[in-house]
Amino acid sequence: MKMLIRHARPEDMERVQELIKELAEFEKEPDAVEINAEHLVKHGFGDTPLFHCFVGEVDSYIGGMALVYPRYSTWKGPVLHLEDLIVTKKMRGSGLGTALLEAVIQYGHDLGVKRISWEVLDWNEPAISFYERKGARVMRDWDVVQLDESGIKNFIENI
Repeated sequence: MKMLIRHARPEDMERVQELIKELAEFEKEPDAVEINAEHLVKHGFGDTPLFHCFVGEVDSYIGGMALVYPRYSTWKGPVLHLEDLIVTKKMRGSGLGTALLEAVIQYGHDLGVKRISWEVLDWNEPAISFYERKGARVMRDWDVVQLDESGIKNFIENI
């Protein structure tokens, strides 16, 4: 088995989109994904990329991906957000997730960020255990807060 972690290319985005859909199904949100491969190419490879993506290949097959983007902490300074680290079901346990996480951490280190952060669903115990084994601190006393597109629209209309 030959494993390779590399920077994603525009032509990888079809497969990345498939992985994103697989994750949405795993997270019990199969209809929540609104973006497509064309969006990923536009947003990740234009003049001002909104994210950076790594893909993990096993024997030339993309079996995983990690997508990150910069953020800023008013307490720490530059930080990196890991939006998704996905390993297809048949590749879990192969070391691909570890290799992708290592690439993300090295990337963040090379950028000089002060922190790398991400979310994990509270019921996803295998992922929580994986991250804790790698030295991550799972902060269970924080809640994620979001306004979706409808919430934004409603907020603006009520100003």
